[in-house]
Amino acid sequence: MTTVGILGGGQLARMLALSGAPLGLRFLIMDATADACAGHFAPMVVGDYRDERALAEFASRIDVATFDFENVPSESAQWLSERVPVFPSPRALATAQDRLAEKTLFGELGIPVPPFVAITSRDDLDDAIARIGTPSILKTRRLGYDGKGQFRLRTTDDADAAWSALGPQASTVGLILEGFVAFERELSVVAMRGRDGEFRAWPLTENWHVDGVLSASLAPATVDPTLARVAHRYAETLAHALDYVGVFALELFCRDGELLANELAPRVHNSGHWTIEGAETSQFQNHLRAVLGLPLGATDPLGHACMLNWIGTMPDSDAVLREPGGHWHDYGKEPRTGRKVGHATLRADSRGELAEALLRVGRALGREGQVAPVIARLRD
Repeated sequence: MTTVGILGGGQLARMLALSGAPLGLRFLIMDATADACAGHFAPMVVGDYRDERALAEFASRIDVATFDFENVPSESAQWLSERVPVFPSPRALATAQDRLAEKTLFGELGIPVPPFVAITSRDDLDDAIARIGTPSILKTRRLGYDGKGQFRLRTTDDADAAWSALGPQASTVGLILEGFVAFERELSVVAMRGRDGEFRAWPLTENWHVDGVLSASLAPATVDPTLARVAHRYAETLAHALDYVGVFALELFCRDGELLANELAPRVHNSGHWTIEGAETSQFQNHLRAVLGLPLGATDPLGHACMLNWIGTMPDSDAVLREPGGHWHDYGKEPRTGRKVGHATLRADSRGELAEALLRVGRALGREGQVAPVIARLRD
C-alpha cells in the first residue's frame, strides 16, 4: 500500500487524507505542532521542518512526498527529494515562496503583472515610489499570506509608516513594492499537471476577500469565454515552465478586461474547495492522482457552487445542512481570531437556485454581508 507523506498538517493535509482514502492510500503527516488538525486522520511525525532527524524518519516511512502550505522550507523539500520523490518540485516551491522570483518568472513567460520593484533599503523605497507611484503596496518577499506582511501606501506620506512596519524585515525576508491594482474582480485558475505533462483545469473561480482572507468563492465564474481561455493559457504556460506536478492556483486580477497575475499558490487552494462537491473530481483527489502518476480525473463542474469560508469561529451548521445542496466542513480547530476553522459549500443546478439558497443561509446565520456580493453576481 502506498504511503503519501505531507509536509504540513493543516486543513489542506486533512482534506487530502480524506480524499485519498477511496484510493486505498495511507498518509503520514509531518508538522511542527502535535495538535495539527490533519493528525486526526493520519499518523504524524512531530518536528521542525529543518530537523534532519525528523525528516529522515519521515522519509523512511513514505513513498512520495507533497506539502500543504508554501512556507515549508524549500531546502527541506530539496533534502527530501534526494531520498523520495517530492511533488511539486522544490524549484516550484522556491519560486512561489519569493514574490520577486515569482513576478519575474511571470514577466518572462508573458503573463502580465502589476509594476514591481525589489526593495532593500529606505532609499530604495523612495526610488520605487517615484517610479511606480501611489497607491502601491509594500510586501515582504517571503512568508506573507492571507494579507499578512503587507502595507498599503495611499500617498507618498505613508512611506515612513510603511518602512517602520516592514523595513526591519528587509534584510531577512526581503521586500517588494507593487503597484496597486484597482481591479473589478478577483479570479483564480485552479489547475493541475500530471507526471506525464498532462494539464487540466477547473472552470475559473471568482473570489471575494475580507481583510486579505478569502470570504467566498463562486464557480464557474461568469466571465467572457475568451478571458477564461487566456487565464487557462497563462496557467498552462506556468505549469510547463516549472515542470510542475500536482494542483496549483494562479490568482488573477481582472481590470478593464485584462488579466494581471497576483501570485502562484503551489498546492491545493482555498478557492478550489468547491470542487469537493461541485466538480466531477475534487482538487484534493486530483492532486494525489497527479503526484502518484495516476490518470487525472475530469474537472467538469456539477452545476453551480459557492464556498463560504468560516473565519475565527464556526457558525451553526443547521442552516447549511437543511439545504439540498448544502455541505459542511469543520476542520476540528480551536477558535481563534483570523483562523480558518471551516467552510461550507452550497451547490445547485442553476444560478437562480444557488442565489436563493445563499439568501436563506445568509439570513439564518446573520451573514448577509458575506453572501451579498455572490448573490449580486449570480443575478447579473
